[in-house]
Amino acid sequence: MNDLRKYLSTCLLATAALLVGASPAWAQVSLGTASDFAVLGGTAVTCTSSLVLGDVGSGGAFTNTGCTSTGAMPPATDPAEATALADFLNAYAGIQSQSTSCIQMPGNLAGKNLSPGVYCLDAVAKAGTLTLTGNATDQWIFLVNGALTGTNFTVVMAGGGQPCNVFWAPSAAATMTTSAFKGNILAGGATGSITLTGGSVAGRVMANVAVTMTNSVIGCSVPSALSGTSSCKDEDHDWDKDKDYKKCNQGVGNGHEGCDPGKSDVHWPFKSNDENGGKPGDPGRKGGKH
Repeated sequence: MNDLRKYLSTCLLATAALLVGASPAWAQVSLGTASDFAVLGGTAVTCTSSLVLGDVGSGGAFTNTGCTSTGAMPPATDPAEATALADFLNAYAGIQSQSTSCIQMPGNLAGKNLSPGVYCLDAVAKAGTLTLTGNATDQWIFLVNGALTGTNFTVVMAGGGQPCNVFWAPSAAATMTTSAFKGNILAGGATGSITLTGGSVAGRVMANVAVTMTNSVIGCSVPSALSGTSSCKDEDHDWDKDKDYKKCNQGVGNGHEGCDPGKSDVHWPFKSNDENGGKPGDPGRKGGKH
């Protein structure tokens, strides 16, 4: 009987070890209350001709020049900002502690297809297209030894993976230019600032210092049409300088013209001339510029 008990105990321990081994070998990231924000700056946020899908928070100055948000902005978000900033910095510290178990992935990442995991990157400028393949609950963590920079850098999610389950944690600043980026940029270092020019970030941008964004789209709910494929170009703001949609005139339900039918009324930042109150066959106000 004792031998049988020992055998069963050994089997149970072995089964438990297999189950534990099937779990991710890295700690999952949680942003706490910071997850309520799409943009968070520790000392300042400067937003110019950009669209933020979510809340904006700043621990200091907030400069808004033609910036649109679907959520709240300072000063409305001021009471929640301090706690969110603390939670973001705690998450950043937790990510940094995982550097001992990361997979080294040097270079610009062009043409790579990466499964969920923890990766250590160098400060080489990112370019080309990176594909992340996994399911909706998987996480990717990228620790950057230095600055995170990229121009015309595209990140593609495959297999059901979600952009807001991707975490980029540079030890210095982050600068993205005309890129279709996916993931949360967490610049939590002492010099951590984020600069976005053109393009989009399907994710959150959070900096220990400042966030500066110009002609960009930010937020976990950024649709694919605005994060690297077609979108109407705003003649006033040049949202997507490599595509010419100045003549977007689809109306409500009219032809496609490389735009997103029915979503470019005068209040949508990518305005063409789908006017308010329009309907199929009667697109609304005539003769307007937008």
